[in-house]
Amino acid sequence: QVQLVESGGGLVQPGGSLRLSCAASGSIFNIDVVGWYRQAPGKQRELVAGITSGGNTNYADSVKGRFTISRGNAKNPVTLQMNSLKPEDTAVYYCYVHTWVNADYWGQGTQVTVSS
Repeated sequence: QVQLVESGGGLVQPGGSLRLSCAASGSIFNIDVVGWYRQAPGKQRELVAGITSGGNTNYADSVKGRFTISRGNAKNPVTLQMNSLKPEDTAVYYCYVHTWVNADYWGQGTQVTVSS
């Protein structure tokens, strides 16, 4: 079973930037949608950004204009560039891959903390 591993999280000051990456333990084929979700303490997991195989993107209103999602390849399917970070962006961030054969993959998450 292919596993996803996120990296790039950490502690950053408000206004700073981070770039999250997602690596697969093996190649994932027939990738349809890739995305990033996040979950803050005491809150439900929410979609941050997604991108389809056709390049259509979808962003949470709270991150529009600040975050940029990019598709990669079978081994590194998705990245998330996060700029102008705010304390309310603090959460565990998860990458997600959905394939054309209806397989879903989730990473174990990477912590992003925005604090001065």
